[in-house]
Amino acid sequence: MLDDMKCLASIVLAFTLAAPAVHAECGPIPDHSAAMAATIEQLQNAKDESEAQVFNALLWEFWLDAPDARAKAMLAEGMSRRRVFDLAGAVVVFSELIEYCPDYAEGWNQRAFAFYLQSDFERALADLDETLARNPEHIGALSGKALTLMGMGRAEVAQDVLREALALNPWLAERVYLADTDREPPGQDL
Repeated sequence: MLDDMKCLASIVLAFTLAAPAVHAECGPIPDHSAAMAATIEQLQNAKDESEAQVFNALLWEFWLDAPDARAKAMLAEGMSRRRVFDLAGAVVVFSELIEYCPDYAEGWNQRAFAFYLQSDFERALADLDETLARNPEHIGALSGKALTLMGMGRAEVAQDVLREALALNPWLAERVYLADTDREPPGQDL
């Protein structure tokens, strides 16, 4: 009887180890593409910086719209840790979010910001590229990429990326880092 129990336990263990692990799946990534395109157009046509801030805030609402409650909780926890400069903890949480929702661009973007704050520019740049692969018009990721490239001493490439970000949002505060004299938004006197 004892040998039968050992045999049964061995069989159960073998099946348990051979069975694929069941992982919870991330919900569908919210599709805000039409609303984001309209908001970017409004941002580009904003009459002043105050109006532009309203449209920029709306874009952040779209970007931060996580796929499901679990992803929202991870995003909130990671951002909370980053706010109190628990950067290592933030990276861990954002890494979990990326593993859970690899197609959610903001998980990559937020981890990139945590790496940037640690001056880990190589890993920040890699995550920003992942963000932009998923959302090429993520203005925050573009401006973050420009700042990251500046931190790496790659000024010429940073200027190109900054111009790309400014084409989407001419009101970006980072426009002060533009090397030429065309730093003011369209329609503004120098």
